[in-house]
Formats: sequence, structure tokens, C-alpha cells
Amino acid sequence: MFGGGIDLSQVMVEQSVFSYLKEHEQEMLEDLVGFVKKESPSYSKELVDQCGMYLTQLFHKRLGVGYEIIEEKEVGNHLKFTIGEGEKQLLIIGHFDTVWEKGRLSLRTEGNKLYGPGILDMKGGIVQSIWAIKAIQELGLSLDKKIVFFCNSDEEIGSISSKKYIEEEAQRSEAVLVAEPAVAGSGALKTSRKGAGIFTVKAWGRAAHAGNHHKEGINAIEELARQVIFLQGLTDYEKGTTVNVGTFTGGSGTNVVPEYAEAHVDLRVSTEEEAKRMTDIILNLTPILKGIKLEVTGGMNRPPMVKSKQTEELFECAQSIAAKLGMKLEEAAVGGGSDGNFTAAIGVPTLDGLGACGKGIHAEYEHIQIDTLSERSSLFANLLLQI
Repeated sequence: MFGGGIDLSQVMVEQSVFSYLKEHEQEMLEDLVGFVKKESPSYSKELVDQCGMYLTQLFHKRLGVGYEIIEEKEVGNHLKFTIGEGEKQLLIIGHFDTVWEKGRLSLRTEGNKLYGPGILDMKGGIVQSIWAIKAIQELGLSLDKKIVFFCNSDEEIGSISSKKYIEEEAQRSEAVLVAEPAVAGSGALKTSRKGAGIFTVKAWGRAAHAGNHHKEGINAIEELARQVIFLQGLTDYEKGTTVNVGTFTGGSGTNVVPEYAEAHVDLRVSTEEEAKRMTDIILNLTPILKGIKLEVTGGMNRPPMVKSKQTEELFECAQSIAAKLGMKLEEAAVGGGSDGNFTAAIGVPTLDGLGACGKGIHAEYEHIQIDTLSERSSLFANLLLQI
């Protein structure tokens, strides 16, 4: 379905694309620096929308295309760019929101590393993708398909408002390419991801004076402490299932038997069957202490991205291109989720991790490797041409 036999003309195209992008690497870097300077923490609609406007200007400047705004009230507006024409459609997805509050991280260069908020996750990948299409245009190469580039503003907070638009565009597409970062260290592409669930566990007991009436109290923190031990024990590394109680709050003072406690739980699973099994267990927790009221809410936020035969074909096509460019390319299964989970789950061939190379996703040392910009962009361009 994807790619084809090797011929000399194809190799020449791949090399010319790489040469073009190498020549324009400094401009790519300038675009990325400007993009990262437009800080875009997910929960600040104003800042995210300002960043989105920069992105529309970048698409117009480099590709000469307009845009469609999908307006949102609570989160930043989503953006859709359409390039070219044709009966067949490819979908590129990328988010421009970040996990960082404004001013938290600085933009700086240290040798071959460029640091900044969201530079790896995933503004670098978006810029690489734009330049991949620009190289195709400038070299006059034939792209006999329509490309839809969907940029959402809420991926870091679950893609709650953008999920339906991503799935709608994916259903119209032959394949989905995700410009999320490559696997740190190896640069591998991501052909499968775990599904992610988010749950909240709340417990109500009975308050009492810790000294005078301790016996009359029902300790909500004790209840949740026991529930936490049970939940953590559900982790099964052989199955690829992990449970993490990430936050825990409760109580009002050391001299008061706590009436209320709350915990937030992260679930990661590798299959739909395991997602259902674990969801049923967590949602049906029952009180351990007498007199406790327990409430559990939540569910799966992203389904598992399970590698299909078509996704494997997509990867093999990318691997073949990489080899001719002198790059060694591997595939990997990862624990984190992306919007590629949604598109893979509805049966559309999805290849993830096509973005920037670097390290520090969601970490203060988040950075990209500058010297990989042109080669990764070249890989992306040639993949668009050969699918």
C-alpha cells in the first residue's frame, strides 16, 4: 500500500529534498525560535490564540495557504490548513499548546542543543513538517493528494474539544502522520502507544476532635491510603499495565479526624481488553472502612494505539527512505499517549514520532538537537511523496 521499489530517480528526489532543507536549516531555526517565543500554556486561551496567529502567519509565509479557525470558548482555537488538491487525503496532526506556564523556561542555545518551552513537544515537529511541504513545493515535485494539517490547542490537557475534529479528518484520510517528538536518544518512530485513563477517587468519612472524640471519627485519609495501596498493586509490568496515584489531598488539621480525602489516578494499558478490565475494577472500588462513602469518576482518556499491518507498512516505507539518506531508523512502543491514539483506534494507518529529535519532554531541560532538523524534515517530505 505504501512506498514501492527503489529506483534511481527516487533516490535523486530524496537527495535533492535533503539538500534543499540543509541549505535552509537556518531559516527553519529562525521560524522555530519565533514559534517558541510565542508561549502557549494549555490553560491560557489568550496566549494559545496568540501563538496560533503566529502559526497562521508562518503557514502563509512559507506555504502561501490560508486557514480555517475552529473557535473554542474554554481552550485555544484549533487551526486547519489545506494544501494541494486530489481525491486522496493525508492528515498531519500537531498541537501547539505546551505544559509550561509563561516564563517558566528560557529559550537558549548550548552547542547543538536548543532549549525552550514546547520546543520538542512539539513545536519543532510542526516547523519541520511545514518545511517538508515547502521543499516539495519549491522543488516542483508532484504531490497528487490533498494534505490537511490539523493543529490543535488542547492536546496536553486531553484533546477534549479537538478529538472529534481529528477523528473526522482521519476518517477522510488514507493515513495519519503525527509530528510528535521522536523517541529520545534513538530517534525511533512510534508505532504503538499505551492507552491512558484518568480517575478521581473521593472518600467521605466523619470529622471529630482527634483528642477528645477520636473514636467517633471516620478517617477519610485512612480509607484512601488503603485504596491507594490496592490501586498501586494492580500494576502488572508483564501485561504493560501501570497504575500511578499521582496526587493525594485531604484533611483540615492535625487535631481533626479528616472527613474528606481525594486522590487522582493515572492508568496506562496496552490493549482495549485490558483497558476495559482495569476500568471496571477502578470504577467499582468499594469502601474498606465502615461508614465511608466512596465515589470514583473518570475513565479512559485515550485508547491504546495498537500497531496494525498498515502502520507497519508505513514504518517500513519511512525506514527505507531513511536508509537512502544515511539514517538508521527504528520503531518503538511507548507508554505516553498522543492524538495518534485516537486515529489508530478508528482503524486509520497512523505513524507517530515523526517530529524533532531531542530530550526532556515535560522536563525543565526540554531541548532539540539542531543538526537533525533538516534530516528529519527530509524524511517527512519524502514520506509524503511516497505514501
